[in-house]
Amino acid sequence: MFWIMSILKNKTFLWFLLIVNLFGTIYGYLWYIPQLRNTPSQFLVFVPDSPTASLFFCFVLVAFLLNRNWPLFEVLAIITLFKYGIWAVIMNLLTLWVSGDLPWEGYMLMASHGAMAVQGILYSSFYRVKIWHIVAGGIWTIHNDIIDYVYMQFPVYSRLYMYIQHIGYFTFWLSIVSIAIAYYFTQKTKRLNIHTMP
Repeated sequence: MFWIMSILKNKTFLWFLLIVNLFGTIYGYLWYIPQLRNTPSQFLVFVPDSPTASLFFCFVLVAFLLNRNWPLFEVLAIITLFKYGIWAVIMNLLTLWVSGDLPWEGYMLMASHGAMAVQGILYSSFYRVKIWHIVAGGIWTIHNDIIDYVYMQFPVYSRLYMYIQHIGYFTFWLSIVSIAIAYYFTQKTKRLNIHTMP
């Protein structure tokens, strides 16, 4: 376990993760451009879910490189990275099940989003999150679900539109699980007080 923590704290590795996540964030926003062109301006910030999640983590990594903690970004990162990481994997598997095929981009998205879900949790030992941060992150997350599935600004998966009500229900409970995971990992670390980021 100690050697894993040493790698996670290594400045070279932090720079590598920052670059990877930055490129992934840019690619994600570019992927959303067609939908954003048709999105009302008041919803723009809430539509590109996954790239915004990785953007939150970019801020976390920048703080670590500066030997600091930015707890609000930490809690937003762990909640949204896990939520949208798992969500994208499930949606691509559902697309494969519904249509019988999945382009190579779908497999790439499953791999990258699976990694998103893992990395937010891996760094949770270094987070300095308080309960109010979790409440704020939870409000953001549930509010985003309302924008997606009440105001119908959800990510476009055309082959899955017939299941949109089920997807919305699943996404809500995935948000609840993600908030609970953020609480468990960040508060467990606080109780143990075993790791610090240099």
